[in-house]
Amino acid sequence: MFIIVVGINHKTAILEMREKLAFPRHEIPYILTEIKKCNAISGCVVLSTCNRMEIYAATTDEEAGIKSIHNFIQEYTKIDFSDKRHYFYSPACENAVRHLFRVAAGLDSMVLGESQILGQVREAYQIACECGASNAVLNILFQRAITVGKRVRTETDIDKNSVSIGYAAVEKAKQIFGDLSGYSALIIGTGKISNLVAKHLIASGIKNILISNRSYQKAQDLAKQFDGRAVKFENLTECLEIADIVISCTSSSKHILSMEQMEKVMLNRNNRKIFIIDIAVPRDIDPQIRNLPGVSLLDIDDLEQVVDKNLEERKNEAVKAEKILEEEMDKFLNWINSLFVIPTIMALKDKGKKIKEREITRTFNKSGDLSSRQRRAISSMAGSIVNSLLHDPVVNLKNYAGTSRGHLYLELTKNLFNLEVESHWEKPENNLK
Repeated sequence: MFIIVVGINHKTAILEMREKLAFPRHEIPYILTEIKKCNAISGCVVLSTCNRMEIYAATTDEEAGIKSIHNFIQEYTKIDFSDKRHYFYSPACENAVRHLFRVAAGLDSMVLGESQILGQVREAYQIACECGASNAVLNILFQRAITVGKRVRTETDIDKNSVSIGYAAVEKAKQIFGDLSGYSALIIGTGKISNLVAKHLIASGIKNILISNRSYQKAQDLAKQFDGRAVKFENLTECLEIADIVISCTSSSKHILSMEQMEKVMLNRNNRKIFIIDIAVPRDIDPQIRNLPGVSLLDIDDLEQVVDKNLEERKNEAVKAEKILEEEMDKFLNWINSLFVIPTIMALKDKGKKIKEREITRTFNKSGDLSSRQRRAISSMAGSIVNSLLHDPVVNLKNYAGTSRGHLYLELTKNLFNLEVESHWEKPENNLK
């Protein structure tokens, strides 16, 4: 049995291509059912997120399995593979296992160490189980991948430091105010970053959000999303007098808040503390404002330093995560290879025994009258020949079973000797600890 994966992600495919392969959740059960109908596929799991689409499968024929999935994708999406095949990757066996472990650990994400992917891997596996698309091999693989993802996040700090500007801005606000639930925030601008900042503020407990923009309609639209209040741009000064946190990100070519304006604002605030983050380029806020008492002002460069520092820390944690991943890889590969080696050796010995008995019977039938002693000698010799011939293959199979290529030697042995091998599956918790 081979483990394969066919997929695309943010590193291999352009957005237009990823959009065509972004399978809606409600379609995945049907997709799984259709893929499993392929003769070469014994089980499958589909992982579809905004940045990747991957089909994991268990197959008895690696090449045929990959081809079956390619054919399905081409037929289902109407994508012409003649000039699109380079977008896809298809690691198999050990590389497929390592790829899934890296995905679950957040090591293959657009944002290194992001946590959301682990939940997406878990959900993909659950859907496959619910519609009967997974099989014993994939069950163990995905259970182990989820364990790897949990272990990486428990034993490292790979997901602990912010690596987005919006998130870093809110984290900086937390450093100044602590719990944000009792404070108010003013967001100036309604672009993508403003939207993300608003999401982070809501997640951090802020309930009072004001949104201001030169287009009052856009301010109203964004405010509706977060149960906030839109304010007209000309009333910005009044909002500054009541807001505790101000995050500005407009497309203005000049400062929208001058030193003179802010001096009046702080006078009316009685110098009550205010935290301002200017994410705009060019800057929205006159940088001299940072010199006013009670004002903390950060710009995009300040935040990028935080993001860069945090990303470097995540990269350091990723080194630890890679070590954990390799430990788990060894456990999984040793288990899955040992799972197959005993049935294969038993099938090989059984075939040798049947050949020996068949040839002994044929020899006795052709040899006429033979004494008991002669029959025993012939039987003993035949047994010794078969045992001698099988000794090296059996010993080598046992040795290879613990290596990363063990499954390939097992498949080769089964094909060379035309063996029919029954797999004896056991629960992973008894074998993978």
